[in-house]
Amino acid sequence: MQTLDRKVIKNIDFNCDLAQMFGVYRNDSETELLNYVSSVNISCGFHAGDPVAIKNALTLAKEHNVVVGAHIGFNDIQGFGNRPVKLSAEEIEAVVLYQVGAIMSFAKSFKMEIEHVRPHGAMYKMAAEDFEFSAAIAKAVKKCSQWLVYYGATGENIARVESKLNVKVAKEVFLNKIYNVDSSIDYNAKDIVNTETSISRLKQLLAASQVYNNEGGKTYVEADTIHFSSGAPNSVEVLREARNVITPLPINYKNVCQSGWVE
Repeated sequence: MQTLDRKVIKNIDFNCDLAQMFGVYRNDSETELLNYVSSVNISCGFHAGDPVAIKNALTLAKEHNVVVGAHIGFNDIQGFGNRPVKLSAEEIEAVVLYQVGAIMSFAKSFKMEIEHVRPHGAMYKMAAEDFEFSAAIAKAVKKCSQWLVYYGATGENIARVESKLNVKVAKEVFLNKIYNVDSSIDYNAKDIVNTETSISRLKQLLAASQVYNNEGGKTYVEADTIHFSSGAPNSVEVLREARNVITPLPINYKNVCQSGWVE
């Protein structure tokens, strides 16, 4: 288990996904989260996101003045990107470059810039569990732009990617997920759907860089961003309450704050 010093978190990003739809399959609930987050991850057309949905997501993000990123996944619309796919390093690179490049070009037509990349579903989980897989994604992200931030589950893999590959990363946590003692997500546990519990977990995270684990204790984590899923029934309520606890800041702005350039 990674040992970290107890640390108060003064600045953190709130992120959610957009364009998680395709054709007749819509997800209108996700737009409700836009009033409370500081960054959004826009689907790139592989696991979700048709061209019109992507265009609308970029328009909404610009209207709400939130940072935009690419939400990459496996080309598996029927399975919504939740089924693992075995790819070579060359294939991983191609999959990432294709998706990020598409969103970057799309965004430029709106005079917007993509600032980060976040894997979806099975790709996210595989990156958290397999360093080589995560490293392949990170290398491709860096090829797109050295300024892009790679979002990944907090833990050893994302920390190694940051240190070994010199890639800008954002270590992500969830308020509604149960964690193992080693700071990995317990995917066998049911998500938390109690708003009060989620806010209590947020306060614990900010006060001491800790998440509650499945053995009844607390585990230290590094956290730069918190993900809020539109699929959770109480996400809007949790986000609304979370904004009363702390005002979120996008990752790049948070980094500037920490550098001492602004207060």
